[in-house]
Amino acid sequence: MTNLSKNKNGQTIDRPVLFLSGGALLAFVVLALINQDMVTDSVNYLFNLSATYFGAIYQFLLLGTFFIALFLGYSKYGKIRLGKLDKPEMSNFKWISIIMCTLLAAGGVFWAAAEPLSHFLTVPPHFSGIEAGTAEAVSPALATSFVDWGFLAWAILGTLGTFVLMYAHYHRGTPLKPRALLYPILGDKILKKSVLGTFVDVFSVISVAAGTIGPIGFLGLQAGYGLSALFGVPDNLLVQSLIIIVVVVVAGISAATGIHKGIQIMSSYNVILSLVIVGAILVLGPALFIFDSYLESFGLYVQNFISMSTFRGDGAWLGGWTVFFFAWFLGYAPMMAMFVSRISRGRTIREIVTAVAVIAPVVTTFWFTIVGGTGIFEEIQNPGSVSEALGNAGPPAAMIAIAEQLPLGTIIGFLLLLTTIIFVLTTTDSMSLTISMAITGSGDPSKSLRVFWAFLMGLVATVLIVVGESSIDALQSFIVVTAVPVSLLMLTTFWTAPRVCQNLFKEQKL
Repeated sequence: MTNLSKNKNGQTIDRPVLFLSGGALLAFVVLALINQDMVTDSVNYLFNLSATYFGAIYQFLLLGTFFIALFLGYSKYGKIRLGKLDKPEMSNFKWISIIMCTLLAAGGVFWAAAEPLSHFLTVPPHFSGIEAGTAEAVSPALATSFVDWGFLAWAILGTLGTFVLMYAHYHRGTPLKPRALLYPILGDKILKKSVLGTFVDVFSVISVAAGTIGPIGFLGLQAGYGLSALFGVPDNLLVQSLIIIVVVVVAGISAATGIHKGIQIMSSYNVILSLVIVGAILVLGPALFIFDSYLESFGLYVQNFISMSTFRGDGAWLGGWTVFFFAWFLGYAPMMAMFVSRISRGRTIREIVTAVAVIAPVVTTFWFTIVGGTGIFEEIQNPGSVSEALGNAGPPAAMIAIAEQLPLGTIIGFLLLLTTIIFVLTTTDSMSLTISMAITGSGDPSKSLRVFWAFLMGLVATVLIVVGESSIDALQSFIVVTAVPVSLLMLTTFWTAPRVCQNLFKEQKL
């Protein structure tokens, strides 16, 4: 009896992966409805366990991925062209726009406001001796945020895993699934009826779904707070749920249109909108402070790159910040590698490394300085202007509080909110597409399957918001747990990515 069935488009659907991953998400919702405290306590226990015993592995894995990717990208292997196309499918601007909007996601707006300010108010442990809330605390706060969202985070999302998947799918004809990451080691054994292959696919889907549902839920909370603060709209469950429903419907429509329409259009417009916001904040805000802080903080980040990335001195702090984010990105890694593979046909290894592991982190760190640095400047000028909102209403309030301190604050706040919404839309539709790819093995899965996953993630987010905000937090924390098996999978790319490059280098006679 086969575990595969075909849909009306003739694509093969991996039923065990579909039922196990979808069933696990629904089971999480049911358990949260039955006993929210039990779910929260269980996830927190597993979170602490995985952060304690695997945190160092996460840090080592991201650091190794970055340096191996740099070597492959800027050595003789950088000239290798992936995907069996002589030229790229889309322009550089559209390609990098999709990468930025999908991989950075809503977290890049949400945390750009909250994280630098949090580190400014409570100095990270590897900068002990610096007084919080002073001018000396600015660079350490920003540099610590750069560690969490900079070179290492981006490299794990779209370099080594992408090379292996593009080799397996486009050059060897395997289905485009997370299990194809093991193809250079296990060959065709991993592609057929394989318990290990199913396990890899299921955990990859669950991990990325959990990591996407979290931002969808947080968007409801953040947009609800933002609309209330800016326009006096009631901030209640009904408004939050309506926001999520609208976002998911639009994401479903976008997912159905595919990469070359909905996802590409939204990504391009969101990059333009982000540039408008950057320009507005630089004109209306503390431009000199932002540029000075960025130059100094980036220098501090590069100077202490290894020591900050491998810091192990405070387990509790690491679990709340660096290890949490590293595990989050690790959980996304197999599926993001699939997505980058899907949009990067015809690109060279050097182009992919440059875009994903160099350009994107530099842009991200500057974005964090624009938003977070402005918040820090306002807090220095007027203590409590942003920190009170952060302390009373949590991270969702930081972005709006920063905007409200600027001239035309309501307009800028609305534009930031709109940017966040489009980021979540882009991530939701692209991850719906990628999950569907993992289940079918096709680069163009059926529209109905893509829409199903967009709606399922939105439904889970809505139910969890109704159950309670701690349920969203629990699901967000769960990605740190699912990152444990995913980390072992991504560890194999240390060997397989260079091996793949050697094979392609010989085949292409470069």
